[in-house]
Amino acid sequence: MKQKSIGMEIRSLTNLIKRHIENSQHFQDIDGISGVNGWIIAYLYQNENRDVFQRDLEERFSITRSTISRVLKIMEQKGLIERQGVDSDARLKKLVLTKKAKDIYQAIITDLRNVETKLMKGFSQEEKDTLFSYIERMKNNMEIDGR
Repeated sequence: MKQKSIGMEIRSLTNLIKRHIENSQHFQDIDGISGVNGWIIAYLYQNENRDVFQRDLEERFSITRSTISRVLKIMEQKGLIERQGVDSDARLKKLVLTKKAKDIYQAIITDLRNVETKLMKGFSQEEKDTLFSYIERMKNNMEIDGR
């Protein structure tokens, strides 16, 4: 029997999730919005009560500075986010959703919840808790080795 690779399995699952989200009806109806854009919009919407900066997204989504910078630049061009200065430090720019992004949030969150439901179908709460603990441990392992 061939030994499975956890990295390959996670990559395959990631591709399936991305394809599912980007082929959903809402994402098809919203011109030019990618799955990553949807996750970022949802995160910013759910964290509107605090200032969110590019580095917060880098950490939350484990994305490199150059990648998130490109994604945010495209989101700005699409009219989904704005970068606004903060009083405490003129060098910092917080990320703020535009009205356009807020208007499509409900459609995006519905699709993201549907993916979550589909992914976790048939799992008990105990199995979900165990899975999340394994994923967290793997992420910590990668962060320790990556430094």
